Amino acid sequence: MEALVVDAGSKLLKAGAAIPDQSPGMIIPSQMKRMVDDGSSSVDNPNTVFEDVTLDPIERGLIKDWDAMEDLLRYVVYTGLGWEEGNEGNILFTDPLCTPKAIREQLVQLMFETFNVSGFYASEQAVLSLYAVGRISGCTVDIGHGKIDIAPVLEGAVQHIASKRFELGGTELTKLFAQELGKSNPSMNLTMSDVEKLKEQYAICAEDELAYEKTQNCEIEQHTLPDGQVISIGRERYSVGESLFQPSILGLEEHGIVEQLVRIIATVSSENHRQLLENTVLCGGTTSMTGFESRFQKEANLCSSAIRPTLVKPPEYMPENLGLYSAWVGGAILAKVVFPQNQHVTKADYDETGPSVVHRKCF
Repeated sequence: MEALVVDAGSKLLKAGAAIPDQSPGMIIPSQMKRMVDDGSSSVDNPNTVFEDVTLDPIERGLIKDWDAMEDLLRYVVYTGLGWEEGNEGNILFTDPLCTPKAIREQLVQLMFETFNVSGFYASEQAVLSLYAVGRISGCTVDIGHGKIDIAPVLEGAVQHIASKRFELGGTELTKLFAQELGKSNPSMNLTMSDVEKLKEQYAICAEDELAYEKTQNCEIEQHTLPDGQVISIGRERYSVGESLFQPSILGLEEHGIVEQLVRIIATVSSENHRQLLENTVLCGGTTSMTGFESRFQKEANLCSSAIRPTLVKPPEYMPENLGLYSAWVGGAILAKVVFPQNQHVTKADYDETGPSVVHRKCF
């Protein structure tokens, strides 16, 4: 039985058997709805109204609601991926940058004590995203739903002192898009979910700052929503991507994403600068925005660094849209090594040492 690989993000959970040149078997929303019985349910009252409560087990990349996470994983491994209770196999999880030790320990405890897995392993997303493009050293720029992580990696080890996390991601870009749309469509009545779908459909990166300035006179598109509302979408679609290069649009006094990368690499020993910058990997859903990759490379070519960031192209045999789930693909590659070679945490390891064994065996 193939090991399972789980990459649980704030917005999407990616999971599937460890087959590296395929996309994950399951890509589902992490957000859940729990049906709450209002107390009136009975055999005699079949028309009971259940109130649904929205739960986010994962926030900013980290597990926050463990009961909801257990329910989500139970659905994924048993219903979705076909594990049988009493016959569980090996499982590998991807770890976000800066995962607290307590979360790693609680996850390994959940896996062995509740899910009775045979073996467990966890590895950092930055390392796995590099494995997916055939590298062990480089730098990942991961722009997810709830955070941006920039992490230099040398010989398969994240350089934590130099790495940086920003509590900013697709969520903030969606809010910006909603604000901008609200200015040009004052009577608009949209949920954040509607705005997010529109962002994914329309958001685009301008070629450079000059091109962005010219979007003040760009063509206005009319979009008809399912409820019949018609909204106008013009320059707003460019503001979303531009805010990553000019964070002042979001009201932040920060450098743009390329300058942040260069400054982070500058804190690492100079002999490694070339190896890191010339193996830059973009990952996370936001990096799939139309025009983002070419804008990133254009900004990189203009940056002040003597060695300029260069993006690594994924191998042709890898699935399309690799950046959306590169950590999962890297996890599938690693699972083919750690489990057959018994480098993982076994049940015997866990019983002997307890949850803290995860820090010794998964690094």
